[in-house]
Amino acid sequence: MPVLGVKLKAQLKCIYTNARSMGNKQEELEAIVQQDSCDLVAITEMWWDNSHDWSAAMDGYKLFRRDRHGRRGGEVALYVRECFDCIELDDCDNKVECLWIRMRGKANKADILLGVCYRPPSQDEEADEAFYKQLAEVSQPLVLVLVGDFNLPDVCWKCNIAGETV
Repeated sequence: MPVLGVKLKAQLKCIYTNARSMGNKQEELEAIVQQDSCDLVAITEMWWDNSHDWSAAMDGYKLFRRDRHGRRGGEVALYVRECFDCIELDDCDNKVECLWIRMRGKANKADILLGVCYRPPSQDEEADEAFYKQLAEVSQPLVLVLVGDFNLPDVCWKCNIAGETV
C-alpha cells in the first residue's frame, strides 16, 4: 500500500550493449534480460545476417531491427516488451544507422521516442549532419531515450569536453 502523499512513478528498465556480433551471444542476452526483467533492449553492432533470423526472436518481446546491406558490421536492433504499444518510424535515410520507435504513453502520459544508433568511426560529416537533422525531426514533441555507439574520438567523457585538443 503506498504511503499517503507519495506518488508512484512508472519506470522503464532498459539495457544497452554493443555486441560486436550477436551470433554466439543470444542465449546469454536472453538470460540477462529475463533475470533483470528488462522492458527495452538496445543493441548496436549485431553483425546479423539471414542465417541468424531463426534465433533472433525473444519470447515476450517485439524485435525491431535495421540491418546493414552490402557490407559487414554495424546494424542496430531494439527489443521491446510485448505489452507496450510501439510503432517503428520510417527515417528514409540510409546514410545513418538509426532505428526510431515511438512508444505510446499510458494513462495520459506522453509518448516516448526510443532511438538506438550506431555511428561508424569513419563516418563523414555529411552523414553526421543527416543524423542531426533526423534527430531534430523525430524528437520534436516527444520524451527521448537515445542510446548507441557514437564513436566520437574528440570527446572526453571524464571531463565533459569536446574538441581537437582532447
